[in-house]
Amino acid sequence: MTGPGVSNITVNGGAGGSDAYYEDLAAMGDLTDDVAGSTLTIAMSSHKYLVDGDVLASGLLNPGGVAKFEAAMLGALDGPSGLTATSAAIGLRGLTLQATNQAYQFVDDMNAKALEASRWLAGAAIGATGPLGVLAAAGGAGAIIAADVYLNYDGDFQKWLVEHPGAVDTLLGMTPGTLSALGLPSTLTSLTELLAMTYPDGDPKLTDLGLDTNPRTTAPPQNLGDLIDALDYRNSTNNDANIDVRAIKDANGNITGYVVDIPGTQVWNAPFGDDKGSANDMGTNVDAIAGNETVLQEGIEQALRDAGVPKDAPVMLVGHSQGGIVAARAANDFVENGTYNVTHVVTAGSPVGGIEMNPRVQTLSLENNGDIVPHLDGRENPDSDNRTTVKFDNQTGTAGGNHAISGPDGQDANYEEAARRAQASGDPSVTRFVDSAGNFLGGSSADSHTYKVERQK
Repeated sequence: MTGPGVSNITVNGGAGGSDAYYEDLAAMGDLTDDVAGSTLTIAMSSHKYLVDGDVLASGLLNPGGVAKFEAAMLGALDGPSGLTATSAAIGLRGLTLQATNQAYQFVDDMNAKALEASRWLAGAAIGATGPLGVLAAAGGAGAIIAADVYLNYDGDFQKWLVEHPGAVDTLLGMTPGTLSALGLPSTLTSLTELLAMTYPDGDPKLTDLGLDTNPRTTAPPQNLGDLIDALDYRNSTNNDANIDVRAIKDANGNITGYVVDIPGTQVWNAPFGDDKGSANDMGTNVDAIAGNETVLQEGIEQALRDAGVPKDAPVMLVGHSQGGIVAARAANDFVENGTYNVTHVVTAGSPVGGIEMNPRVQTLSLENNGDIVPHLDGRENPDSDNRTTVKFDNQTGTAGGNHAISGPDGQDANYEEAARRAQASGDPSVTRFVDSAGNFLGGSSADSHTYKVERQK
């Protein structure tokens, strides 16, 4: 069933995610330990007043008063509610907080590993039956799906698939186990590496196309929706430029940061094909998923260099689909190699769950629950304090519609509308990401320099 538009926005990770919660528990445990230690130190040092010379000497004049003082002091220090007992209780609370934190993380890790293991084992069980068994299982599952498509979806397999995107996760999760049982390469990485060999990557050819004049890229972004709108314009097929470098300026004309827009796949070429010119093709898809540096990433680095971006200047990479994968990979490489100071990444409809982001890079990922593409890595995005994932429903009934950045003529829809609604929701994780992106949002003007990245032939 198609829906009325973007709805059911949920947010995982970031400031409001479980990883941040675990960090808070650990910090509270450490703080509680410190308080317990300080309280015990005060209690121990205060015992000296029980044998203070002046106090004992005063006993000659007022023995009853000294006795009351000693009793009150002992009660305050060593009584059931005294400082010593209080410090012990606080220390126990600190140990409890630390143990709770470790237990929660252990359970979450075990649940994630159990799901991954169950899929792997299910695939291995099928693979153990041999090639004929695999074919029989595939045929049986295919028959069940075909019957469901015919009976409930008017024979439209695409409609069935976009309403059951989790089937992609299950299939990809089972594949390594099946292949391992058959004695074949047993990980998605090894498979994509083999496939990448059929798409020689080559060297980048960068063409400077000058400044853009379209207001969708020359107006400085004020919010997340504006970022996705500019990405949508860059993603349109009538643009010669496939990336841009936007210099964001404040009211005094000073550059506060740079935004790079990276669109998705433009050319769906076959392995060993002749169309090797575009940097936004299937070759980049395969290489990026396999974890390799791509010609598109090299072109982005060259574009930043040609645009005169200082190595310490804040940079945000924004990418859709393939562009999001390249953005995540490039951010890690640029930061770890000290090439450029990428502080933020925004992805839309990109399978980036298998990419471990550098802790210095704040990452926001938008995913339509009915979009098949984010499922292509077969795993969820990590729930960490520097990774925020916004999921939403917008069922258009087609794979292309569910994956599109916006509606016809650039109208707010799908990923663009979700970005605007997510920011308006006031969710703490989204709010923290937006607040941390002040170098890129809320500027007074922008210069958008455009480039075309191709493979050298």
